[in-house]
Amino acid sequence: MSREITFKYWNEISEGDAVTTITMDVPFERVILDAAATQDYFPGHHNPAYARHQGQKEIYLNTMAIEGFIDRVATDWAGPHTFIRKRQMQMRSSIYAGDMLQGEGKVEKCYEDDGRHLVDVTINISTESGLCVPAALTLELPASKTL
Repeated sequence: MSREITFKYWNEISEGDAVTTITMDVPFERVILDAAATQDYFPGHHNPAYARHQGQKEIYLNTMAIEGFIDRVATDWAGPHTFIRKRQMQMRSSIYAGDMLQGEGKVEKCYEDDGRHLVDVTINISTESGLCVPAALTLELPASKTL
């Protein structure tokens, strides 16, 4: 699958701009592979019986996988030259194997601080069941395209 790479510059962004929506399937294998890749062997991320014993409906994504998806939504929109200065998130509900993730957001603020060109964005991660993880990020971007 090929994706077009975008490069946004601070001077081209306005408050209220939409952050491009990204979707991603969460098959059973991805949940287990994400846990293995991050060496997070908590049983709720790979053992269905354990997850159900916890009151969950299925195994669920770990925190690092969710953080990675939030960062992907931000950098797919702004570009690979984006530096994520800050990320805050609230894990309100689990994201289960079999879910379809959707990440969308908007620009809240554009400003300069100590010579840095910063953009605050909100990103909401949802599934078919509703909002799972609201997040707020501060991104640093180049001021403008230089030749």
